[in-house]
Amino acid sequence: MSQARVIERYDPAEEESEPVEAATPPPAPPPRPAPPAFTPMNPARAGAYMCAALLLALTQGLGMNLVTANIPQIQGSIGATSNEATWMVAAYMAPNVSLSLALIKIRTQFGLRNFAEISILGFVVACVLNLFIRDIPSAIAVRFMSGIAAAPMSSLGFLYMLEAFPPHLKMRVGLPLALTNISIGAPVARLISPTLFDIGGWHNITVVELGMAMIAFCLVYLLPLTPPPRAKVIERLDIVSYLLIAIGFGATAVVLVLGRLYWWFEAPWIGALLALAIVSITCAAIIELNRANPLIDVRWLASPAVLHFTGALLVFRIVLSEQTAGAAGFFQVLGLLNDQTITLYWVILTATIAGGLACACVMKPGREPAIHVVALILLAIGALMDSRATNLTRPEQMYFSQALIAFAGALFLPPALSSGLSSALKKGPNYILSFIIVFLTTQSIGGLLGSAVFGTFITIREKFHSSHLVEHLVLTDPLVAQRITQLGGGYARTITDKALLNAEGMVLLSQQATREANVLAYNDAFLLIAVLAIIALAALLIHVAYDAARGRFAPIPATPTA
Repeated sequence: MSQARVIERYDPAEEESEPVEAATPPPAPPPRPAPPAFTPMNPARAGAYMCAALLLALTQGLGMNLVTANIPQIQGSIGATSNEATWMVAAYMAPNVSLSLALIKIRTQFGLRNFAEISILGFVVACVLNLFIRDIPSAIAVRFMSGIAAAPMSSLGFLYMLEAFPPHLKMRVGLPLALTNISIGAPVARLISPTLFDIGGWHNITVVELGMAMIAFCLVYLLPLTPPPRAKVIERLDIVSYLLIAIGFGATAVVLVLGRLYWWFEAPWIGALLALAIVSITCAAIIELNRANPLIDVRWLASPAVLHFTGALLVFRIVLSEQTAGAAGFFQVLGLLNDQTITLYWVILTATIAGGLACACVMKPGREPAIHVVALILLAIGALMDSRATNLTRPEQMYFSQALIAFAGALFLPPALSSGLSSALKKGPNYILSFIIVFLTTQSIGGLLGSAVFGTFITIREKFHSSHLVEHLVLTDPLVAQRITQLGGGYARTITDKALLNAEGMVLLSQQATREANVLAYNDAFLLIAVLAIIALAALLIHVAYDAARGRFAPIPATPTA
């Protein structure tokens, strides 16, 4: 009898009289292979992996910071305005801020070795393309490709540093050293830029970047990483979700980099990009909320504990903008170039390394609040010291304060990352990717947000102080008239017309008033950073006290009686 005929004659009542054999469940998927046991590495090879990690992190850091640190010099090389040259930074950050999310699953599915080799090869190709930049369109296109190629470099820097340590030291020692390597890119870029520009201009910087990438390329092939077990983790909806997240994060990065320059309410495209970012991220969240195996766990990201962790990291990034955007911008307003601040950046570099080493020595589970308290105190002290700057302040007056901030910055981040990673591991391995989203967002988008907020605040305060200073500069005031005469006197040998001399004196006096307004604005910003650090410190102490009180007065569970 055929199968169709059997189905036609099927009667549900027969189930009660004739037992039917239960369907066999599908076989369970085979368990993932366990990772290979750790084999101790001899000191020489471990040192080689640590040097490779330093070179990889430094190469990625220089690629990101050399343009940011030399916008005035680069704009002349490619015939662009300052705003146009800043598009190079936006083009680099637009893909870079989200690519690490995709790379985590890519290296899990296709293998760490393939991931490392292809990533470093792509970075070398991007460095070669930088040699052919001639104008602003080519610069923007190449920097966009460089942002894509540089995204895996920070991951490789992490992995190579962690590879050199046994499992029990990876978080305690390897993590602080890896984060320190990433932090030193900004000061090193300021240190080497003046000499490189004197030798060969913008293209000489790209040659150095290419040389470092080639050395890193060789090290990646000579020093293979321990391959973790592969697993097929990429699904079709992962691609859709990632593309939406990439569009949202990329649009946000462009707005944060350029919004202050074109001003937030003046350029219509800023609002359009923000709307695109909101729509894209909202669509990605809707997709992820309705998936059985989401790329990111939106519900977990919206939990109070994760929101608290995210807020803490964002506040930290905003506070750290006192150094990354504040000190550099302050000395630029005073007319100082990179070659006149070299010693200051040596101090910052030394303090950053010292902070990373100190963190590696003292970091243990349970010490995170104490380390964060020390870091916030140092940040507040450094910012308060800088808030007393004048137009006569020079880099040597900021050595100590900037050293405190650099030391605190290297001290704060590793414990925060370690505690967040531990809480994600307790929830299960599927939450690691969601935690990486939080961390990368706060560090990339958060860093851009800090610079944007800092720069916008300075612009607003500069206009405020300028209006107050200029309203007192009237020619009927004898002191103002005397000052205009003194300033215009410098041109007396070349200009004989008294009206023109007074006009030149007015221009010079206006420039001095603008400079003083900028100095006052930076002092306000430094003071605001100090207040934020103090508020964060108070919130941390209250949180620690609350946890201690709750633990002390918690009811003791009753012991069961026999």
